[in-house]
Amino acid sequence: MDLELRHLRIVRAVAEAGSVTKAATHLGLAQPALTAQLKRIERVLGGALFDRDHNGARPTPLGELVLARARVLLPAARELQEEAVRFANTGGEIPQYRLGATNGPILGGLVDRLMTAWPSTPVITYSSWSARELTTMVMTGRLDFAIIGTCGESPPPVDGPVVWRTVGVDPVFVLLNEDHPLVGRQEVELAELAGQQWAATPGDGCFGDCFAAACSRAGFTPRTMYETDVATAMHLAKVGRAAVLCQATFQPAAGLGMVPIAGAPLRWRQLLGWHPDGPAAPAADVVAEHARAAHSDAVRRSGRYASWLAGNPSFGTSP
Repeated sequence: MDLELRHLRIVRAVAEAGSVTKAATHLGLAQPALTAQLKRIERVLGGALFDRDHNGARPTPLGELVLARARVLLPAARELQEEAVRFANTGGEIPQYRLGATNGPILGGLVDRLMTAWPSTPVITYSSWSARELTTMVMTGRLDFAIIGTCGESPPPVDGPVVWRTVGVDPVFVLLNEDHPLVGRQEVELAELAGQQWAATPGDGCFGDCFAAACSRAGFTPRTMYETDVATAMHLAKVGRAAVLCQATFQPAAGLGMVPIAGAPLRWRQLLGWHPDGPAAPAADVVAEHARAAHSDAVRRSGRYASWLAGNPSFGTSP
């Protein structure tokens, strides 16, 4: 006998009910039939899944392992079935756009553009600081598109069946308190910031190592790096506790000034990825065009970045 999803449903039902008898009632089966089925499942899996006595049924360590997998597999199978039905009932048209993104300038504009172009197609978003997580979700069909950033020329974080297209390449600028003596300069040398403490939003790429290498080339070792959310990083910059590394498309709030770093020693590639065999793959070229337009809009909204681009034409939105 091979293990099937219905077997996992039985194991989950026994665990949730706390007894074979109650699970049998819930499943509409006779108690002896469910007991026999459970014994067959246990033989397939190599051991007892529950300790059973007059107090009920409690998962064994093996049972806990099987339940942990079942809690992932069963919802995923149900989601797959529901999505397949929706897809079939739309005649093969995309039933929805599922977008995942790390912290960046594209997602909001892309959502707006997709909803304008296809007002009857829902757009669902998911955010994560982990580009690896988003890539895995595209590979496993849980997302249609991922919008991530990679440091410099580093590759996307996971090898697998995902097509990547570069949307734009942005320099990393620095945010400082508006009263900082370097605010207002056209550019600042990284070495001039050697005495600063630093802050940046988290990620699972090589940005931290690249920053440390850039500082080493500039002749210093960076002090404390606060890895934190955007709001906390902005607060630390406003009160003068940190220089914040940010994408050049960022629009600083009141009390902050954004300054380019001379020579652009740090850069960030904005990537759009999708599964080549996924249901949304036929729309990938159009979605990529909307993503580039959203990035271009973000560049124009950042006056400091737009003016800096005039002397640095190799950056900005990809053609």
